[in-house]
Amino acid sequence: MMTSKSDQSRTKDTVAHYSSRAKEFWEDTKDHDVSQNIEALLTQIRSEPPFRILDFGCGPGRDLARFKSLGHTPIGLDGSAEFVAMAREHSGCEVWQHLFHELDLPSSTFDGVFANASLFHVSTAYLPRVLSALYQSLRVGGVLFSSNPRGDNQEQFDGSRFGAYHDLNTWRSYVTDAGFVEIDHYYRPAGLPRDEQPWLATVWRKAR
Repeated sequence: MMTSKSDQSRTKDTVAHYSSRAKEFWEDTKDHDVSQNIEALLTQIRSEPPFRILDFGCGPGRDLARFKSLGHTPIGLDGSAEFVAMAREHSGCEVWQHLFHELDLPSSTFDGVFANASLFHVSTAYLPRVLSALYQSLRVGGVLFSSNPRGDNQEQFDGSRFGAYHDLNTWRSYVTDAGFVEIDHYYRPAGLPRDEQPWLATVWRKAR
């Protein structure tokens, strides 16, 4: 399905933002601890390991390498050619280059989808289609993990990077409408007051 010019422009600008800063982004994020998020996904998958996992918006490959080190079979996906090349090098995993508004995913393939700091780059106009594509890519019982910076349901550019910042209720409505059943949600970083927890993490299941 065709997207509007604004969606294409937002995606192009955001991918260009990351591509132009790929090495800097790797240095800034390679040591980030997202073990809480990885555990939140893996502990909810019911199938027998190793799990087949789609790292959606994998960036330079930090989390791909972690999933692989745990014995699973991750595949990365990112829109930036620079990130795709880096992710392949850093993880040794298969990595697909796809813009989020041009997804072409295999059906009923993955046990889990790990969308860590990626889905907030999808506009609200296009979000239902992306969530539907992720839903279809999961096996029955599969799990979607998502972590996004939260907000008051505004969409805006931060410099040249587009973001949509949802509160829990709005985010819940989008993901539920796509067919997912909520398992859990929490705020990050752990152990801080809510106003110092800018990240909303949610865990969902494809029930049928």
